Amino acid sequence: MTKLAVALRLLVLVLCSLVLVPLQMLGLRFGWDVAHHLPVLFHRILLRLFNVRVIEKGTPPGEAPTLVVANHVSWLDIPVIGSVHPLSFIAKSEVEGWPVVGLLARLQRSVFIDRQRRKATAEVNDALAHRLVKGEVIVLFAEGTTSDGNRLLPFRSSLVGAAQAALTHDSVEQVFLQPLAISYIRRNGLPVTRRDRPFIAWYGDMDLAPHLKLFVEGHPIDVVVIWGEPIPFNGNRKEATAAAESAVRRALKAG
Repeated sequence: MTKLAVALRLLVLVLCSLVLVPLQMLGLRFGWDVAHHLPVLFHRILLRLFNVRVIEKGTPPGEAPTLVVANHVSWLDIPVIGSVHPLSFIAKSEVEGWPVVGLLARLQRSVFIDRQRRKATAEVNDALAHRLVKGEVIVLFAEGTTSDGNRLLPFRSSLVGAAQAALTHDSVEQVFLQPLAISYIRRNGLPVTRRDRPFIAWYGDMDLAPHLKLFVEGHPIDVVVIWGEPIPFNGNRKEATAAAESAVRRALKAG
């Protein structure tokens, strides 16, 4: 993609943002239903402008209280998942202060957790439970960090306690964990190999700037999003988390 083409696409994105961001702010302020759907539109525009194609498989969450449990490969996971269904994310507290990204995360009604505070998990679980009871879909990247895309890290069960907290509400009979597998399968029209992973995966102490540069240059990327079968939460968060991890692992192997 030429520099002119990149500039034009960035201009379109800015213009769309100037319309959608104020609308989203108003939607959140006044509780409009459109506030759940505008982020989906924004993410779809973003991905379409920069040649990211999302292939969705399986059935997304229904109306029952559902905590989505996903693997995590890159910052690109956010717009990819955000483009397929109205939902919010659980994010580390430092994201809230990042320029631009922090604003977008707040507009998507992300739940921020401060991992340095011992009581943070319990507080976040309580907040998440109230959101789940209202029928909202929340995404938890259960590995706790991004991976290199070549392997699945063990899922952590601490924030799955939100499902347990939601069950204490009288209006809730069942809470589900829904596995979600994200797999980047093609880059520039060719199958993704281990050599390509560093161009897509963002993990460890890797700089974000090179990833953003490659993204805005519009190198075509195909990504598969696979919704697994919802898992009824039985009150045992470690057991439920292990079941979700196994389902994501199987989906990644199956492609």
